[in-house]
Amino acid sequence: MEPLTVKELVQKILNKEEVFLLDVRKQEDYEDWSVEGNTVRSMNIPFNELENGVEDVKEQLPTDKNIYVMCAKGVSSQKAVSILKDAGVQDITYVEGGMTAWSEHLEPIHIGETKNGGSIHQFVRIGKGCLSYLIESNGEVAIIDSNRMTEVYEDFVRQKGWTIKVVVDSHLHADHISGGRQLADDSNADYWFPPKDDEGVQFEYQPLEDGKVIKVGDTEIKPIYTPGHTIGSTSLIVDDEYLLTGDILFVDSIGRPDLAGKADDWVDDLRNTLYERYEQLSDDLTVLPSHFGEMEEMNEDGSVQAKLSTLYKENERLNIEDPDQFNHMVTDNLPPQPNSHEQIRKTNMGQKTPDAEEQQEMEVGPNRCAIS
Repeated sequence: MEPLTVKELVQKILNKEEVFLLDVRKQEDYEDWSVEGNTVRSMNIPFNELENGVEDVKEQLPTDKNIYVMCAKGVSSQKAVSILKDAGVQDITYVEGGMTAWSEHLEPIHIGETKNGGSIHQFVRIGKGCLSYLIESNGEVAIIDSNRMTEVYEDFVRQKGWTIKVVVDSHLHADHISGGRQLADDSNADYWFPPKDDEGVQFEYQPLEDGKVIKVGDTEIKPIYTPGHTIGSTSLIVDDEYLLTGDILFVDSIGRPDLAGKADDWVDDLRNTLYERYEQLSDDLTVLPSHFGEMEEMNEDGSVQAKLSTLYKENERLNIEDPDQFNHMVTDNLPPQPNSHEQIRKTNMGQKTPDAEEQQEMEVGPNRCAIS
């Protein structure tokens, strides 16, 4: 069997194919973050246990399906495959690049059309739960909430014959390193950023504020100030059809207000955004968040989206009438902070310049932008 690429693994999951994964990382790493999917079955047997007792491991493995071995970076998994093959295990191979490659893969999903023949694409970072967007009109492109793997967007745009004109970060990210400024520099594009999140950033930007209109071809992108996740969090209304909510509103949850250490200060802003600002908008807007928490939030086509009216009916965090109860619900249910979140914030402010390997290490682990 040939090694399995993460793109092939993603396609299997999106196509609802059964996948069996043998994860040979340490137990605590596996329990903190692993490959998920409705048709994924995984087993954790740390590599040192495998070395010490291959026959016991062999008895636990299925004999009627392919076995894909996962590790952190694709090294230990190759050794594990060799050991198990020597023990007589068949139909086994490893996942190239391991969890690092899984974390960095971006899968483009076509969301729909904008007015006047444009299109919008969602880039699903399935291993981290990050969602970013490409909006195209008349060959001009806006990239929203870019991940640091900027070449993926650049290659996609180049293949289509389009040009990146606008790059937007909806807020100061704390869970992943933004590729926004790099994309803007590479493309000579305008970079938009909310000034209320300017905590001493070391770069220039166009102020992302209420009342401004960003034009991409024939498409209009209207910023709407929606604080709560950060003090500067800003949503985007695209052609009065789509609502890009950043890290404020997700399909099954809402954003957390504590990643700058200000949960008590910002929880009221979060409620006002969700219960007042958004409620004044059209129910027919399609919500496109910048994150998802569980695979169940994905639609059949792999996209993560829902009508605003649907979320007000089905997202229980939008149906708490008492403000005090809402505040307790938010502040009492905060998950652990994302790995290296303070270093990531400083990197996104331009105050820290880690190399590529350091950036990978900073982003290890699951996404934790939603409340539990």
